[in-house]
Amino acid sequence: MMILLFIRKYGLDDNTVDFIGHALALHRDDRYLDKPALDTVKRMKLYAESLARFQGGSPYIYPLYGLGELPQVEFDEEGKVCGVTSEGETAKCKKVVCDPSYLTNKVRKVGKVARAIAIMSHPIPNTNDSHSVQIILPQKQLGRKSDLYLFCCSYSHNVAPKGKFIAFVSTEAETDNQESELKPGIDLLGQVDEIFFEAYDRFEPVNEPSLDNCFISTSYDSTTHFESTVDDVLNMYTLITGKVLDLNVDLSAASAAEE
Repeated sequence: MMILLFIRKYGLDDNTVDFIGHALALHRDDRYLDKPALDTVKRMKLYAESLARFQGGSPYIYPLYGLGELPQVEFDEEGKVCGVTSEGETAKCKKVVCDPSYLTNKVRKVGKVARAIAIMSHPIPNTNDSHSVQIILPQKQLGRKSDLYLFCCSYSHNVAPKGKFIAFVSTEAETDNQESELKPGIDLLGQVDEIFFEAYDRFEPVNEPSLDNCFISTSYDSTTHFESTVDDVLNMYTLITGKVLDLNVDLSAASAAEE
């Protein structure tokens, strides 16, 4: 069954369709409306099972202390990676996994992200004082071509001093006016202590890993739920090992086993 027939069957209005398609199923545009319903239903099922699984009021998990980086990459005379240098010392290796910023001559630009980072002394209003929040504003409701994402974490995640919250508002840049594009999300934050705006280019690799042993990720896009990042990591795992990593889990069976 096509998703449009599925929608008509249940008599869903446009706002509900936007919510299900973008906030639950995490589709980044409306092309899913022209495709079979099965993928969207599976995405909704995963959301519901994850929400029940983690029992924290959210289907998402987030690492403590944020995310790390890699130092400088070194190459031998044949153009193959041979090590990583940091603070004057080089660690030898046969393969390197890195993001595009470390090997700019091996990537190409594919887009641009507009982002605001806000430091606050309170949680986002009307979120039940939650320390971890994600809000997705569908493109259609904003009159845009791409969704707008709002994510907030706090000192409870060890990413800010006691009593402080950090919010990120991001979207695929469609103009040169970052503040205007991000305003619908910023308006939801309430009072902010400081806010910073930036725009950065998105890149994807164009190298051949079998020749240089460099496995380059794509740049972070505007999404805040890491789905595209996980897909990228799984693809890189296959490139590096030649194997497909299967992370499918029957959450219903796992929950039953714990009981």
